[in-house]
Amino acid sequence: MAEAAPVVPSDELLEWPKKDKRRLLHVVYRVGDLDRTIKFYTECFGMKLLRKRDIPEEKYSNAFLGFGPEETNFVVELTYNYGVDKYDIGTGFGHFAIATQDVYKIVEDIRAKGGIITREPGPVKGGKSVIAFVKDPDGYIFELIQRGPTPEPLCQVMLRVGDLERSIKFYEKALGMKMVKKIDRPEYKYSIAMMGYAEEHETTVLELTYNYDVTEYTKGNAYAQVAISTDDVYKSAEVVNLVTKELGGKITRQPGPIPGLNTKITSFLDPDGWKTVSFSLVLVTYFLAFCMFFNKLLLLKDVTHIYIAT
Repeated sequence: MAEAAPVVPSDELLEWPKKDKRRLLHVVYRVGDLDRTIKFYTECFGMKLLRKRDIPEEKYSNAFLGFGPEETNFVVELTYNYGVDKYDIGTGFGHFAIATQDVYKIVEDIRAKGGIITREPGPVKGGKSVIAFVKDPDGYIFELIQRGPTPEPLCQVMLRVGDLERSIKFYEKALGMKMVKKIDRPEYKYSIAMMGYAEEHETTVLELTYNYDVTEYTKGNAYAQVAISTDDVYKSAEVVNLVTKELGGKITRQPGPIPGLNTKITSFLDPDGWKTVSFSLVLVTYFLAFCMFFNKLLLLKDVTHIYIAT
């Protein structure tokens, strides 16, 4: 008779994510014209096309773009489903952010290429940071932030949440993130928390936004999830299971291998239904193979799961 696995004390288990080797890997969302979006991102934002695949038997194509290789940088994964040219972004997704050394110049370049500027460049209200907002061809908003040289220009993913303190605790406990900044703006009736694995000028962070008295948002069907690395999918799932009992959310796929691939995954919901993917990238080949498999899932799944893979 097999022995039962040893029970890890909850306090010890909750300490493990802080020691795990984690970083934000990529963000996945759907677009209505893949080549149009690639052209906009490369010409207007200066991203590089890292790879592109067409899977006609599954009726979808996807492309990965970013400011550096996937092994070291946060990237976007664009998914195009045949025959679908428009998606509902919903009210919960906020924006992506790109750090640049000259916001005024990039805005003029985007304007010259026909891009839509939704907020002209200038200092934020009550502050010195220079920002602007632009809209991509599918309606996704990008904030442009003026900063010095940075190893990660693709620096933020902003999501709205219904209870900021609950979300902070969830991402700290379940995913091992740290809160690198918190701002409360009562005059504008909102608060934000920046969550990540390093300081915001060094890496990509999640910007969680709480608008006073708003507890629910629509998710739409456009934005999908972010991906996060982990060393141990099984232990990650244990932690998530423990945290969801306290803060909400739930595991929707128990940890285990993907048939035919040397990759293991688990999926879960955060308290607001946002989705994340986390990988342990022992070999880049395994990561690329998982991406091929996961894009098939995107055709079938809704947008309220979080995946962790090892």
